[in-house]
Amino acid sequence: MAGASDVKRRIKSVENTRQITKTMELVATSKLKKATERVRSARPYADSLAQIVSSLYAPELSDRFPLLRSPEHPNRVAVLLLTANRGLAGGFNTNLIKEARVLLENFDSKGIETDLHIVGKKGIAYFRFRGRRIASSNVDIYDSPSLDDAESIISGIRDDFASGHVDAVYVVSSEFRSVLSTPPSVLELLPIRPKSESSSFDNYLFSPKVDVLIQWILPVYLRNTIYRALVENAASEQGARRTAMKSATDNASDVLEYLTRTYNRVRQAQITQEIAEIVGGAAALE
Repeated sequence: MAGASDVKRRIKSVENTRQITKTMELVATSKLKKATERVRSARPYADSLAQIVSSLYAPELSDRFPLLRSPEHPNRVAVLLLTANRGLAGGFNTNLIKEARVLLENFDSKGIETDLHIVGKKGIAYFRFRGRRIASSNVDIYDSPSLDDAESIISGIRDDFASGHVDAVYVVSSEFRSVLSTPPSVLELLPIRPKSESSSFDNYLFSPKVDVLIQWILPVYLRNTIYRALVENAASEQGARRTAMKSATDNASDVLEYLTRTYNRVRQAQITQEIAEIVGGAAALE
C-alpha cells in the first residue's frame, strides 16, 4: 500500500485536475447559453429562406441560373466537413469525422470523385494523417461564427458548382437538438430540390422580376445555410464540452473520495503502528 505522503500527493493532483475541469465546464456553460441564442435566432430565417428557394425552383430555370442545375448522375461532388479547433468535447469531433468518412467511402465505392473541404483543426489533422487530399481548409472559425465566415467557406464551393467542376455539394455538421443530443447530420446543399412537385414560380407574383430575385436570393440562401450549420455546430461543441467536463469533474470527485478514505486508512495504520512502538518501547524499559 502506498504511503500517506504518496496518497496526499495524488489527492493534490486530482484536486488540481478537478479545478481545471470545473472551470472549463463553467466556461462552456456560459458559451453554450450564447450559442443556443444564436441557434434560435438563425433557424426561423433559414427555414423561411429554404422554403422560398424551394418554391422558386423550376427545371426550366437551370439554363439561366447555373446554381439551379441538377445533374442526374454526378461525377464529382464536394463534401464540406465542419469540426472544432479544440478537443475535450467527448465524441463531438469523432462522430463528425466518422460521418464524413462513411460518406466519402460511399462515393468512392460508386466511383464518384470527391473534393473534401474542412473547417476545424480536428478534421484537418485526421484526414491529413490518413493521406486524404483536402481541397480547402479553414481554422479561423471560432465560437461566434458570422455571415462573413459563412461566405468565406461557401464562395469557392459555390463557384465550383456553378462552373460544373462539381455536380453536388454535401455538408456534414452537427445538429443541435439539446445539450445531450447533438447528432451528426448530412445535408445535400446543392443541387436545390423542391419540397413538392407542385412548387413553381408560376404560382406567385414577384417584385422585382423573378430573374432578379433568383439571382439575388440563391447566394444568400447558400450563405445563410452554411451560417446556420456553423452556429448549430458551435452550440453542439459547447454542449458536448460542457457534458464532457461535467463528467470529468464528477469522476474526479469520486476519485478524491476514494483517495481520502485510503489516506485516512493509511494514516490510521501509521498512528496505530507508532502507538504500538511506543507501548512496546515503554514495556521494554520496565
